[in-house]
Amino acid sequence: MAKKKGAPAARAPLAVPVEIGWPKKLETFIRAHSLALALALILAGSARIASTYTVFNHTIDEPAHIACGMEWLSMHTYQYEAQHPPLSRVMTAIFPYVAGERSWRRPLMYNEGAAILYTSNHYDRNLALARLGILPFFWLGSLVTFWWTRKYFGELTAVIATLLFTFTPSVLAHAGLATTDMALTATFAAAFFVMLVWLETPTWKWTVIFGMALASTVLSKFSVLVYFPASAAIAGALYWIGARPAWSDLVSMVRARIPKLACAALVACFVIWAGYRFSFHKYPAPELWRGIEEVREHNRLGNPSYLLGEYSDSGFWFYYPVALGVKTPLALLALLGVGLAACWKRRSRVPYLIPIAFAAGILLVASWSRINIGIRHVLPMYVAFAMVGAIGAVKLWESGKWARWVAIALLAWMVLTSALAHPDYLAYFNAIAGDEPEKILVDSDLDWGQDMKRLSARLRELGATEVAFDPFIIAHLERVHGFPHIVPLDPNGPLPGWNAVSLTMLKLDRMGLKRTHPEFQVWAERMKPAERVGKSVLLFYVPPGR
Repeated sequence: MAKKKGAPAARAPLAVPVEIGWPKKLETFIRAHSLALALALILAGSARIASTYTVFNHTIDEPAHIACGMEWLSMHTYQYEAQHPPLSRVMTAIFPYVAGERSWRRPLMYNEGAAILYTSNHYDRNLALARLGILPFFWLGSLVTFWWTRKYFGELTAVIATLLFTFTPSVLAHAGLATTDMALTATFAAAFFVMLVWLETPTWKWTVIFGMALASTVLSKFSVLVYFPASAAIAGALYWIGARPAWSDLVSMVRARIPKLACAALVACFVIWAGYRFSFHKYPAPELWRGIEEVREHNRLGNPSYLLGEYSDSGFWFYYPVALGVKTPLALLALLGVGLAACWKRRSRVPYLIPIAFAAGILLVASWSRINIGIRHVLPMYVAFAMVGAIGAVKLWESGKWARWVAIALLAWMVLTSALAHPDYLAYFNAIAGDEPEKILVDSDLDWGQDMKRLSARLRELGATEVAFDPFIIAHLERVHGFPHIVPLDPNGPLPGWNAVSLTMLKLDRMGLKRTHPEFQVWAERMKPAERVGKSVLLFYVPPGR
């Protein structure tokens, strides 16, 4: 219709300013600075880990790993023990080696490791240097958590996942020890993530990276030889269920990748052989095959374990579910529950199922294991827990005002929980465990011999001139750590004066009685202690003459 002459021109509608509230501004900031925030979280976690190096003395396994790594570096052999591969062990020894320490050629690896730690009166320095060698694995594990999450779920979820991973007490604990478990966590997660990228983009570059990633995780711990296939198989099954690919497309995809998979396997074999210094005796890397056989035999024979007041030499199928239930912060468990529900709701999108497959494969295999000596053996599950928990947090964030505040509260609770656990990350238990977690778990979940410095300091404060004590570790307690004269504990009753009882020696070893006389309750379980030193030692006092 023609506009009438003299009629005013039509006015454009006024633009209504859209108010951007603080949630949107915060979300935008996090997305724009996701990598910087993740690096800040990793740096904060690293500082917290390093601050524990000299708080705790060495745990029972650390000298053995240091000894084997030092043998590899200074003697160019790997004969002390083959049950664990060399990568993380070499990392524990590399900084002491650079500082001038060398092998002492002691016949037993535990004594050898102790000799390396105590040499030249540099105990604290040598232990800190050994533990420092594991810190790069914490960096790798944190970055893989970030990269994996960012690729499939976005920057906001990635930053939250990094926060959850770097604030998990068990992760911080084992990232601060000269052992093998953080190395497995980082390299297994990295290899699995690289596999996902390679499946999507099977270029020659990613083929070589995949082979190197596989080698690094095999060189970290042999449990990956069963964990990886189990997690990959479950991931494949979930992909089949979720994506419903045509059979012909699936066959074509597999055929196209077989040559490069073979190449990745060759790269992995070469790097693994290099990890054993290209040793050869009838066949390449005999230490590798001997180590795999030792692990198989160890699992066949079982290992003494303790759970909920019960003892077993063959393990408990529910050991790891219970351990995860009491060793994981409640805030993370809550976010994990929300995240699992969100992932299942989006199950048609395969990436949401892959972290679940990663964790399920580990838990399925571990539940059949006859070696139940700590949550550290399933530590890689916390990569998946962090990812799924972050998905749950973002789901709450996007579900409305009150749900957003729930997400904030849970994340704040997680941060506070982790801060309050410092520096006792190893002995952390959530509120479900109560005040006596030793009724549920001991060993590397509570008492790995880490509180000897604290016990020594407390005995000096008390003016003790003698203590009845059975040490859990090989250490120079009197000469170096300032203990008073030590006499053996008596399982029949406390000796006059001070008696110190390690919780692992009490619950698992039964003060030397082990499995004999099960009807007999040792005195330390019937008598109230004067105090608990650190998290892992009970201290009793009996006046002389009583």
